Amino acid sequence: MAQESIGITGILLRFVAAFALVFLTFNPTGWSYWHWASASIPQGVSPPVVLAGIALVIAWGVFVSATARSIGLVGALLWTALFGALVWTAVYYGWLSLENRGAMTWVGLVVVAAVLALGMSWSHLRRQMTGQADVDEVTDR
Repeated sequence: MAQESIGITGILLRFVAAFALVFLTFNPTGWSYWHWASASIPQGVSPPVVLAGIALVIAWGVFVSATARSIGLVGALLWTALFGALVWTAVYYGWLSLENRGAMTWVGLVVVAAVLALGMSWSHLRRQMTGQADVDEVTDR
């Protein structure tokens, strides 16, 4: 039988996985796949760069596909708008500064990770809130 409740631990683990995916792909520290691949282009791309790139594309495919299936494009846009409004509120009250590009980049990356984590968790959360399960449509041939 499937697990009945995802729990806060399951949601946090999904957020950590989404956070890792986003920050391994790009972050402003200079230690990311983006920076590694960009630096390797002048000397010629090596097999480890290609291997890591393919692994990241697969991981992004899993996260984006699950998010698209669970909350859809409209849901992802709505969650992004909600997080954007939270960021706007933080800027409005002076907790964040638009001039600090590094901080705003970090905030944007956290928002992307949060939307992906919600997409990975949403079917479980919806089932807990409503009692309705999401089922993939299967047709007979």
